[in-house]
Amino acid sequence: MTGSEKAELEQIIRRHSTPQNEARRAKIILLANEECHTNHEIAVQLGINPCDITRWTKRWIDLAMEPVKMRLSDAPRSGAPDRITAEQWCNIIALACEPPSSYGLPITNWTHKELANEVVKQGIVDTISSSYLGHVLKKRFATSSKPLLVERKAR
Repeated sequence: MTGSEKAELEQIIRRHSTPQNEARRAKIILLANEECHTNHEIAVQLGINPCDITRWTKRWIDLAMEPVKMRLSDAPRSGAPDRITAEQWCNIIALACEPPSSYGLPITNWTHKELANEVVKQGIVDTISSSYLGHVLKKRFATSSKPLLVERKAR
């Protein structure tokens, strides 16, 4: 470990605004750098699992060419990519803004189920659940006090 890396780690630990998980990781690296400490001793001193010591010291070594801050940060989370593109969402929203009667439906407001059925029928997406569609529209695209879809009444 270089002197500047050690100084930066010590600064991270002393800074009051440093997130606790980042400060703990900096402590792990500093203690592991001292040859008189085993992983078990470090784990006991910090009150964490010895596997965490191994994980963070390995990450520190594997990312040796990266800045200190990045070496202490979480790895990117895994997850499935979005299956519905931004263009498809725009088409879904545009459809939701039209009255259902324009599409031959005998209702005045879209329900999640009716909108999901129409979206699939028009070929905007291959499949979409009504609950997911409703969730996204409510959380991501709500822009006015008037709901885009019919609210389900509580039982």
